[in-house]
Amino acid sequence: MAHVTKFLLTACFCVATAQAFANGQGSYVFCDNGIRCVAAPCPSNSALDLATGKLIKGVSIDIDRLPQQDKALDLSDKLYAGKVVVVGSIENRTRTFNGKRYTLPWLVATSIERAAKDSERGHCSSR
Repeated sequence: MAHVTKFLLTACFCVATAQAFANGQGSYVFCDNGIRCVAAPCPSNSALDLATGKLIKGVSIDIDRLPQQDKALDLSDKLYAGKVVVVGSIENRTRTFNGKRYTLPWLVATSIERAAKDSERGHCSSR
C-alpha cells in the first residue's frame, strides 16, 4: 500500500509540474545577491532558472498570486535567503524611478515547489 501511495504522490507532483511548464512557468530560486546601490533601480536580487541554469539579475518578485497557505510560510526571509524554489514566470514590467522609465524583470510566483538545495543557492549572498 505504501508503494501505491508513494507512486500516486509522485504522479500528482509530476502532473502539477508538467501543467506549470505547459503554462509557461518554470522553477526558480530567488534571492538577495548581495549587491547594494545608492539609486534605483538596483540589481540586488537575482533568480536562477532551474531548467536552463540562466541567472536573471535585477529581478523583483511578485507574490500576489501565491496561494494563502504559501504566503503564510514566513516567506520574506526564506525568499531573500534563497531557501525555497518557487514556480512562476518572468515578466518585464515598466517602472519609473527618478523620472526615468525602466523595463525590468519580475518573477511572478504562483506556488512554492520545495526547499532549495544548497547547490541551487550559489548566487545568493547568504548561502
